[in-house]
Amino acid sequence: MKIALIGADGQLGSDLLKTLKDLDLAPLYYPEFDITEVLEMNAVLAALSPDIVINTAAYHKVDECEDNPQRAFAVNAVAVRELALTCKKLNAVLVHFSTDYVFDGKKGSPYVEDDVPNPLNAYAVSKMAGECFVRNTLERYYLIRTCGLYGVAGCWGKGTNFVDTVLELKRRGKAISVVNDQWVTPTSTSELAHKIRELIQTEQFGLYHLTNEGKCTWHEFAQAIFSLMNLPVSIKSVDSATYGAKARRPAFSVLENKRAKRIGLSPFSNWKDALATYLRHKGHIS
Repeated sequence: MKIALIGADGQLGSDLLKTLKDLDLAPLYYPEFDITEVLEMNAVLAALSPDIVINTAAYHKVDECEDNPQRAFAVNAVAVRELALTCKKLNAVLVHFSTDYVFDGKKGSPYVEDDVPNPLNAYAVSKMAGECFVRNTLERYYLIRTCGLYGVAGCWGKGTNFVDTVLELKRRGKAISVVNDQWVTPTSTSELAHKIRELIQTEQFGLYHLTNEGKCTWHEFAQAIFSLMNLPVSIKSVDSATYGAKARRPAFSVLENKRAKRIGLSPFSNWKDALATYLRHKGHIS
């Protein structure tokens, strides 16, 4: 089984690279490999002739997408369509990632794969369009919605993640303000990568929700980081309107791993346990 890994130097891609390193793996790095450069993308993938293509590339600066929806759709939708068409031509399976933000948050309980999306911002709409292109182009695909990713490599293009950002604010003595009215499930890219390895061996194709277990607000997540480190920190709790982000976010975008459980994928840990593992790995706790 030959695997082409797009975005192998990104936050999730880096953990997939570690998790899949014993397989026949071809890592592809941005900007040398850019999914928006269709002719070059086709040529590289045709030369590799992979059995599976894993695409972690995305334009995910949510607030920037409000000002630049053309780029959001170019990367998250149009390029994904071209990638799906290429996979169809090569008879390759596509693994593609989407987001909890495709939901509007009004359900008030964890979303399952059968729930109807209703995205609230340009980023989420572009990711939803990418989903549609994958599902309408291919029969063999794994389409994975996840939530609140953080990993050792940090987010490509941002250079960090939520955990490291709040720790850096603490180190610099800066005030920390975090929203208290958006419910999510922070998810470890390391754990997610291991579940992807399991999933691609099942040949149970389709749409999956894959996140750590449990739920919290972003404010509770920040509190848990410092609590695990036994650091007394004052974190200001603010609502979304006060915080003033440009893009609307769903108030409740927790996902239920319903289909993964049904096919017998090994369970994720609770988000607090995954966070403790991450902090140990980074040397913040023993």
